[in-house]
Amino acid sequence: MQHIAFIGLGNMGAPMARNLVAAGFHVSVFDLAPAAVASLVEAGATAAASASAAVQTADAVITMLPANKHVQELYLGAGGVLDSAKPGALFIDCSTIAADVARQVAQAASERGFAMIDAPVSGGTAGAAAGTLTFIVGGSDAALQQARPLLEKMGKNIFHAGEAGAGQVAKICNNMLLGILMAGTAEALNLGVAHGLDPKVLSDIMAKSSGRNWTLEVYNPWPGVMEGTPASRNYTGGFGTALMLKDLGLAQQSALSANAPTPLGGLVRQLYQMHAQAGYAQQDFSSIVQMLQPGLQTPAA
Repeated sequence: MQHIAFIGLGNMGAPMARNLVAAGFHVSVFDLAPAAVASLVEAGATAAASASAAVQTADAVITMLPANKHVQELYLGAGGVLDSAKPGALFIDCSTIAADVARQVAQAASERGFAMIDAPVSGGTAGAAAGTLTFIVGGSDAALQQARPLLEKMGKNIFHAGEAGAGQVAKICNNMLLGILMAGTAEALNLGVAHGLDPKVLSDIMAKSSGRNWTLEVYNPWPGVMEGTPASRNYTGGFGTALMLKDLGLAQQSALSANAPTPLGGLVRQLYQMHAQAGYAQQDFSSIVQMLQPGLQTPAA
């Protein structure tokens, strides 16, 4: 595969597409934001006038979109990807969406003779830029092997969770736990600071103790504790609160459909709902610490 279409150039999609360009692929890009397309063109990609134009001659189509409806419209809508892609093209959807939607789109693709995998990612914007993402894949073994050369240019770890939709189930389980860990880490740091502890010292202690977790070591929510994190740049960039809220909602929908109790998942969804409604929807999800320390930063305009 030499010609790749990449649709969706947000905080995650743009660096992923850039890594494919750097790896020598011919990458056609499309996004509703002209500035995002222009940035990729500067890196060596080719701009497409529309999503359908981007996929017409592509060997593989990679999508990174916000929600269920965007994936359904892009793939299943009139003049969309299924109507426009060349025969034999491989579809890789890296969006985080409901598992039943992933299965619906994969089934429609299969009926048209296309192979497709759902491949949501973990690792954040830093991982996307560094090419060290984790891909969590649902789909056939054959489709995954076909996609592997592309995934390896954008990520470090590739897990095959199962058939179509399984990647989405695993991803929402991961993100539900991530939301719980972030909220818990924020509470622990706030408690320590309230007693006069230095948040960096406390973070170092917990990172080497039984409270150790990814949010402490890689994505600390307290400003100034860790360079390069959203917390140290007024919670800009990264993974938005609104997106975390969406994923937590997907987790609760999945829990209800499977009759699987998730009391902590439900509680953290409520916390993020309150946080988003307070004006922080566009800030990074680590800004949940501001519910406890409102004076740390100010809401996004």
